[in-house]
Amino acid sequence: MYILTSLGEGPSHGYRIMTTVEELSGGSVRLGPGTLYGSLKRMVGQGLIEEVEERPDPELDDERRRYYRLTALGTRVAGAELDRLTTLAAAARRRLPPVLPAPPALGFVP
Repeated sequence: MYILTSLGEGPSHGYRIMTTVEELSGGSVRLGPGTLYGSLKRMVGQGLIEEVEERPDPELDDERRRYYRLTALGTRVAGAELDRLTTLAAAARRRLPPVLPAPPALGFVP
């Protein structure tokens, strides 16, 4: 989900995906190159993402970089997973003890 989310704003290359995932997770998820590229390869194989040839700015870019973007299927899968996680989080807020306040940034109502 972190990788799909990182590609939500448009095509990105591996290193940027790694840093975005770390940022999105507040530093709790750090993907090494082997994990990242293995995941990207599987996701390409599943049709969730695709490699793209276009480069944002070929003059400022390293031609060895591979860029990836969400496919229509990847967008639908990410949306379904977001709905699933939102439902799960709401249920957890209702069932868990109230000592766990809802994070205001996520907008969940206990």
